[in-house]
Amino acid sequence: MFQDLSSKLDKAFQSLKGESKITDVNIAETVREIRRALLDADVNYEVAKQFTNDIKDRAMGEDVLTAVNPGQQFTKVVHDELTGILGQERVDIAVADTPPTVILIAGLQGSGKTTFSAKLARYLKQENNRSPILAAADVYRPAAINQLKTLADSIDVPVYSIGQKDAVRVAKEAVSMAKSLALDTVIIDTAGRMHVDEKMMNEVAEIKEAVQPDETLFIVDSMTGQDAVNTAREFNETINYDGVVLTKLDGDTRGGAALSIKTVVQKPIKFVSTGEKLDALSPFYPDRMSQRILGMGDVVSLVEKAQKEFDEKEAQELQKKIKSDSFDLEDFYEQLQQVKKMGDLSDLVGMIPGAGQALQDADIDDDSFKPIEAIICSMTPEEKHNPDILNATRKRRIAKGSGTRVSDINDLLKQFKQMKKMMKSFSGMGKMGQMMQGMKGMKNKLPFGR
Repeated sequence: MFQDLSSKLDKAFQSLKGESKITDVNIAETVREIRRALLDADVNYEVAKQFTNDIKDRAMGEDVLTAVNPGQQFTKVVHDELTGILGQERVDIAVADTPPTVILIAGLQGSGKTTFSAKLARYLKQENNRSPILAAADVYRPAAINQLKTLADSIDVPVYSIGQKDAVRVAKEAVSMAKSLALDTVIIDTAGRMHVDEKMMNEVAEIKEAVQPDETLFIVDSMTGQDAVNTAREFNETINYDGVVLTKLDGDTRGGAALSIKTVVQKPIKFVSTGEKLDALSPFYPDRMSQRILGMGDVVSLVEKAQKEFDEKEAQELQKKIKSDSFDLEDFYEQLQQVKKMGDLSDLVGMIPGAGQALQDADIDDDSFKPIEAIICSMTPEEKHNPDILNATRKRRIAKGSGTRVSDINDLLKQFKQMKKMMKSFSGMGKMGQMMQGMKGMKNKLPFGR
């Protein structure tokens, strides 16, 4: 995400490299490049202007420390200011004193409201041990109700719907059902349209008045840039929502909406969505996002994801295998499955410091590893444990069974050997760092991984 902006900001910082001190001249040049990068990213003009003015004022007021070069100190200033316009601190959703907590979801059609509603239900159920129910208040599109039911079935969450076009009734009765079933959270998915209109606004306002939600979230398609910000402003003036959710952030290389919306509407960003899978939802941390934009990665989020999926005992066994050089293709396959559970692979790579910039042109996704998985699955247990026994006959059999070529198998074996050496050399990085480094190398060098 935000690859274009990250790249341009990195270029802007180049003018400070090699400088012995911060001066009016080098700061002015750098600030001009930053403002240009922000405007190219579709950041609101007033936000970009104020942001760069604040950076300049802070940078010129800083005493350059002897242990820190001007480039590093200026990057710290930009990081702090970025964190500020993104919201400064994490703001969680409200919880009712007396259950159920009612959460109202609003936004334009196509912004991802229905999918987000299911994602939020899953998140609250798994992360907060909540018992949610979904209310299908998008009563004008049968497909929306069916979609919500399908998504809810996959996470074992109930859905309340009726056969009438009465969204207010759906919302009120869903709250009543939650009380009768002792469910502690109601998530109301409302209707959207292609553009803001009075009818849609009035309906959302009526639902809000009827159920008095504890939290109202506005869903924003981050790829629409300033259009999203303008829509967010109009919605806020009418329904006065509590927070913003940015969807489709994985496809947003510019970042205009994310960097503008907090300042323009004065409402915090509470969640970000980075894919279609129901686990592709994360709480929004301004400081972590600022680090990612500046190419610093997000190690904290990466570790948090890893801790949820990786068993500590298994991790210790893996470390032993790496040190004893007994890590084999079956171990690699198992670890690949664990890493894939953590979420979108390109998003994970972006959390590794420096990797986002280094691999910004690489096409990294879970499908890229399907040929690798097919090859390994076509091997016998003996071949997985000892790939050195793979002769020409065995390779032809594996290639036929996996739908690949013998040359692909040779490339995999070659890269696997190199990966094992690299993993041992990166022993100080920890287990996740080793695995990600190894997979990046294999993915970029294998012909079918490009």
